[in-house]
Amino acid sequence: MKKIKTIIPAPPKGHWVGDGFPVQPVFSGMAFTREISPFLMLDYVQPAVFTPTLRQRGVGPHPHRGFETVTISYRGEIEHADSVGNVGIVGPGDVQWMTAGSGIVHKEMHSSTFSRNGGTMEMVQLWVNLPAKYKMIAPRYQPILSRDIPIIKLTNDCATVRVIAGKFKEVVGPASTFSPIDLWDIDLKSGGSMEFSVRNSDTTMLFVRKGRLVVGDVVVNAQEVALFAHEESIVRLDAQEDVSALFMSGEPIHESIVARGPFVMNFEEEIRQAMIDYQNGEMGQMAD
Repeated sequence: MKKIKTIIPAPPKGHWVGDGFPVQPVFSGMAFTREISPFLMLDYVQPAVFTPTLRQRGVGPHPHRGFETVTISYRGEIEHADSVGNVGIVGPGDVQWMTAGSGIVHKEMHSSTFSRNGGTMEMVQLWVNLPAKYKMIAPRYQPILSRDIPIIKLTNDCATVRVIAGKFKEVVGPASTFSPIDLWDIDLKSGGSMEFSVRNSDTTMLFVRKGRLVVGDVVVNAQEVALFAHEESIVRLDAQEDVSALFMSGEPIHESIVARGPFVMNFEEEIRQAMIDYQNGEMGQMAD
């Protein structure tokens, strides 16, 4: 059985992104390190209640280059618009997989309907690195609706797996990726267990959004991340409470990582060039 290498504890405090997203930086000090490659960072918006308003909260126009953002909405609605011309609503269960590539400017706001009615927002945003050969690829936008994401119910009826990317028991998720990645939502009932296999060379992680589970003799609590050792390929999960978790497994990218704000490249000079290109409008522009 695959063992846990380390537990990344729940962050002691969070911060606001814009005025619409109170986030917990889930990977903490391990963010942007080769130890969790190809993943870069994970922000979690814990269930947060917003009162009705006539203005839209969120994050105004900002640039990205060199990686991908994966936004999963569990509750609430996010409205996306970017400098390439993509627009869309990311509602409950939906996923937005945006490849920044050579550069894009976008904004993420509460939808007009959500702002007007108010309600609870819960979501995650995962940053996924791109191999050097793809960092300057043209931007790409994948709006993945909840209805298009396959859900597998295990035969013992104690668990479901929603396959966003990669493959689970021969069922393939709809997201297209530039390196091998499995990304699944797992729901496991209290007292239930499940087993599955992964590539033992992958970086394999599990973020427990809710509940408590056991891997071997290690307890993983809500808002903690289990980082698995590379040895062995069979993962077994045993739920002590009802669990909702995000499973991530991907082929490591064995390249240098230089991250500065919204840019993730391989070398400092590439970061400097990204700043120049953004200031010169070469990543596109959009109104506030």
